[in-house]
Amino acid sequence: MDTMLLVEMAALLLAIGAFAGVLAGLLGVGGGIVLVPAFYYAFVALGFDGPDVMRLCLGTSLATIIVTSVRSVLSHNRKGAVDWGILRSWTVGIVVGSVLGVLLVSQLATGALQAIFGILAIVVGVYMMLGRNHWRLGDGMPTGLPRVILSPLLGFLSVLMGIGGGSFGVPVMSLYGVPIHRAVATAAGFGVIIAVPSVAGFLLTPMRDAPPFTFGSVNGIAFLLVIAMTLITAPMGAALAHRIDAKPLKRVFGGFLIIVALNMLRKVLI
Repeated sequence: MDTMLLVEMAALLLAIGAFAGVLAGLLGVGGGIVLVPAFYYAFVALGFDGPDVMRLCLGTSLATIIVTSVRSVLSHNRKGAVDWGILRSWTVGIVVGSVLGVLLVSQLATGALQAIFGILAIVVGVYMMLGRNHWRLGDGMPTGLPRVILSPLLGFLSVLMGIGGGSFGVPVMSLYGVPIHRAVATAAGFGVIIAVPSVAGFLLTPMRDAPPFTFGSVNGIAFLLVIAMTLITAPMGAALAHRIDAKPLKRVFGGFLIIVALNMLRKVLI
């Protein structure tokens, strides 16, 4: 095994984890929205640019989300901010959507997954730039058929992007009248529900041309190093958020995310 390759991987992944942690704490966005493109560019730069590399990025990102989401939901629950009623009623649908997402991802090559990530990331980026807290689709979380449709869709789209519950869950809950702090706390629970079944599936999905210490479609080195760094830097980002106005930064990050997404789409089309 090439020792220099491992050193390069470690350095890149530590930097990625630090950046993702600060952004997650500062802007309240899940690390996955940063980790997936960062993993992609890191693995490709290290020479792992096979047809399954995007699946590796998605699986590894979701593995990190298990740890960060559990930590986050426990922290929010100590403050009484998690809406367990929403979590219980949406769990089955989210799990079904997550499993369907893994099944689709296992059948798609990197180019198709890049295109899907790019399109969905543009949607998330536009919402971050233009979304307003007062926008409403209803005064309470949907039940019946709307929930039957929305809950699996939330899990499905999150797995296709390798992200937790924040990027889709927070806007959905906000649009249905859930206060933003409660939406953020509950979305951390969505992250656990999305990540656990999907990572189980990714661990059982082998890939070709894998970096060292890859299990199924999850890279162990990336998982450990990124978790170590995000646990250190996320509190720093959160502390910084109390000292500055994060709203303009969120819009800037939305624009940055759109640029990253467009670059992924460009790579697919070239």
